[in-house]
Amino acid sequence: MAGYRADRMSEDIKREIASVIRELKDPRVSGKMLTVVHVDVTHDLSYAKVYVSALDGIDSAKEAVKGLTAATGHIRREITNRLHLRVAPEIKFIADDSVEHSFEIFKKLEKSKKNDD
Repeated sequence: MAGYRADRMSEDIKREIASVIRELKDPRVSGKMLTVVHVDVTHDLSYAKVYVSALDGIDSAKEAVKGLTAATGHIRREITNRLHLRVAPEIKFIADDSVEHSFEIFKKLEKSKKNDD
């Protein structure tokens, strides 16, 4: 039962971070198609690892992570206010290439489907 709260909070944080990312004006973040893939929250809700992926590739995601790391204070404040938390979790952004990888798999499946026809 204790894991339920952390799971629920990770989904709430994921939703709110995705919303805040759309509002950021940092050029490293604003012009990219970013996706918050997953959020890992510790059981005491003091730390959160946020996995961010970009459709443009891992290099674009790494550049966006630099911008998000610079805006961590703003993002933490927004999450605290929106979710009515007493203490905001320490956030660590990590670049992930899962969206790019899944897009490549999708292209290969479409290509194989065309070859079968």
